[in-house]
Amino acid sequence: MERLNTKLYLQNCYIMKENERLRKKAQLLNQENQALLSELKQRLQSKTKSSHPNSNTNGGAIGNVTSRGATQNIPDLNVTPLPANKTA
Repeated sequence: MERLNTKLYLQNCYIMKENERLRKKAQLLNQENQALLSELKQRLQSKTKSSHPNSNTNGGAIGNVTSRGATQNIPDLNVTPLPANKTA
């Protein structure tokens, strides 16, 4: 009986140690996640402050840089199209 208690005690110690290790890891990941979220919010705020959807100079297209460095124009659907010149 005492041998079983010792074995269970050692297992419990191991579980508590592992639990503490995982708790610390989760805390670090949470801190990293919060920092990344804060950085993302700041970037989004600075983008919205620096450019207004109706003031695009590229005719309502948003230029995205692909992973290869090429610029790809994606139309901004929030911009009202310019009226076509009608000649009578």
